[in-house]
Amino acid sequence: MLTNAPRGTKDILPEQAESWLWLENKIRELCTLYGYEEIRTPTFEHTELFLRGIGEGTDVVDKEMYTFKDRGDRSITLRPENTASVVRAYLQNKLYANAGLVKLFYIGSMFRYDRPQAGRLREFHQFGVEALGEKNPVVDAEIILLAWEFLKSLGLDDLTLKINTVGCPACRPIYRRKLTEYFTAEADELCSDCRRRLEKNPLRILDCKVDGLKEVMEDAPKIETCLCDECREHFKDVKKYLTAAGVPFEVNNRLVRGLDYYTKTAFEIQYAPLGAQSAVAGGGRYDGLIKEIGGDDTPAVGFAAGLERILLALELQQALPASNKKIAAFVVSGGSVAEVCAFKLLTDLRRQGIAAAMDFGKKSMKAQMKAAAKSGAKFALIIGEDEVATSTVTVKNLETAAQDKVPVAEVPLKFSDSQKIF
Repeated sequence: MLTNAPRGTKDILPEQAESWLWLENKIRELCTLYGYEEIRTPTFEHTELFLRGIGEGTDVVDKEMYTFKDRGDRSITLRPENTASVVRAYLQNKLYANAGLVKLFYIGSMFRYDRPQAGRLREFHQFGVEALGEKNPVVDAEIILLAWEFLKSLGLDDLTLKINTVGCPACRPIYRRKLTEYFTAEADELCSDCRRRLEKNPLRILDCKVDGLKEVMEDAPKIETCLCDECREHFKDVKKYLTAAGVPFEVNNRLVRGLDYYTKTAFEIQYAPLGAQSAVAGGGRYDGLIKEIGGDDTPAVGFAAGLERILLALELQQALPASNKKIAAFVVSGGSVAEVCAFKLLTDLRRQGIAAAMDFGKKSMKAQMKAAAKSGAKFALIIGEDEVATSTVTVKNLETAAQDKVPVAEVPLKFSDSQKIF
């Protein structure tokens, strides 16, 4: 139906938009504190960027991308995630030329053809950060710390940080062979998706969400037995820095994340009350992605957080801030001449940063006063024939019912700085 939004999408209505704006302001404040600058990339990219960046064999590429041909017969994909786009922008705009470490953040819509459910839509919004150009594990720790501090600053409790290492091109092939051998022997126990993954990318099997396979997954080989010295030391240092920062964490050997570009550090922050969709933020290191897309061999690390899930978590915990959409003044007028004066006063108040409203329906003054009381305004500013003749305004305090007449020029003095928007 034309009156329904497409399945998996959702309108953000005015009463909800205030919470979104509050959340986005929190993001920008924290990223400024950590020295990350905002980047905005296109909503769609050449499909090849995601095929090479995310990796074939992942659910995102094989099942979930919105891909189409444009009028120039080019294959275009709505971005299913934003790391590949940020890396493309980093290379195209030579951001690497000005500094060794480039620190970026983004807020925007992503698109995946998935089964819609609470906290998972086909158009969803992510906040993410990317640190490009430094291999020091302290950067991994800063990224994880930023994600943790962000969620804690919102007032969320019951958060759990899970970390792992997924190795590197030197040691991961050894782990892949061990997983292939193990899961081949258990192939009859695997779901159809995991049997397909067995041929393309056995690490993805560890990310399987089918409950009946829990025992099979628990007995699978652990990557820690295959790590090279560099990966082992890197992971040891990440844990050391997190401990120094006072961030509690759990090591989860099955945590691999859902995208192929991760190397070494992988992490996820979960909010248990959300149930099956408990992951509210996650990411890790992706040292090979920039080279895969066409740049030099460059280390990088980042994370993304789902804003819908975070808002859902805040709602569950009743931690969303109270609305502050409150006008300070409601202008009431009687007669056509008074209405012009009222509109001028309305305009003057707004120009001075005072939120004000008036009724445009040419209602009676009695009806306008009811509207003023319903609006939540502190003052009703009344202009009738007497006020027009004397260039005054009757200022009525709607909380105390006290009122007096003041010259028009003095009306803004009735409002404190706290009642002004700017």
